[in-house]
Amino acid sequence: MLSNYDKVEYARRLNRVLDYVDQHLDTSLELDKLAEVAHFSRFHFHRIFAAWMGETLGDYARRRRLETAAWRLSCDRQASVLDIALACGFASGEAFARAFKLRFDCTPSQWRAGSDERRLAQVRAGYENRARHDSNLSQVLSNSDQVNVNGICEDSGSYQPRRKYLMEVNIVQLPAVRVAYQRYIGPYGPGVTEFWRSKVTPWMQVHGLQDQVCYGIGYDDPSVTVADKCRYDACVTITEGFAPGAHANVKTLPGGAYAVAQFNGPVTAVNDAWMELMREYLPASGMQCDDRPCFEQFSANSALDPQTGIFSCLLCIPVKAL
Repeated sequence: MLSNYDKVEYARRLNRVLDYVDQHLDTSLELDKLAEVAHFSRFHFHRIFAAWMGETLGDYARRRRLETAAWRLSCDRQASVLDIALACGFASGEAFARAFKLRFDCTPSQWRAGSDERRLAQVRAGYENRARHDSNLSQVLSNSDQVNVNGICEDSGSYQPRRKYLMEVNIVQLPAVRVAYQRYIGPYGPGVTEFWRSKVTPWMQVHGLQDQVCYGIGYDDPSVTVADKCRYDACVTITEGFAPGAHANVKTLPGGAYAVAQFNGPVTAVNDAWMELMREYLPASGMQCDDRPCFEQFSANSALDPQTGIFSCLLCIPVKAL
């Protein structure tokens, strides 16, 4: 039986593989190389991966290629379908079209034609059902470390903003940021909140990181990826010499141009703010979404006011020119 340390070490190594796969979708992703990344024997790695992820290495790579292609079709209108297919590791446009149709029941061109709606659906689906768990959100946001939590409100129909919550929106060149992160895999919503509360916050306190800027990154579109496969990274800023130990990995969040919006309002209104940013600001800005992940940024001043239910954070969307 694996000890707790062994389980943490397995997760740390295998998370490196997940990151490597996403960064090398245009390559053949050979078993030997992935086993090397994980520091596992090639003879056992495939079995280890399947046991941990609940799917084979080949199935995971195939799924990530298709999910990444779906995202790029939605957000990168300048790239051709063939360019996206090749960048995601498909040998030809025909092979990509067959695989895409089988997975999503539509052609890549049909998917792209609905890109605006899908982009909104991504935000909506990723933020549904959270308002019913305000007590958990309060526990996390009232802690002195102010970890990042995505406020979610239910959306039973089309987007209808009740009021504007974005105080200011600017295109900002953000620097790359070195972070330690712990990964959650599962349904977005209250599970993410509990992950911050029970896993990440105590770890930050032990390492004296409670006053550092935190980031929450949901990588997957719940309308595309099945709920129990969705990935979320809970990140905290660290210095160059910081050693996270066995319970976290280290990576660099990419810098570049972001549409950065200051949000001030109740937790349940964060979804409205994302909708406002996506639907109203971006189309009028001359910018479009880049394929880097969106994130919410929380500082030590992002406390939830227990009297009013108001808190603040930055909503950050990676952008590039149309």
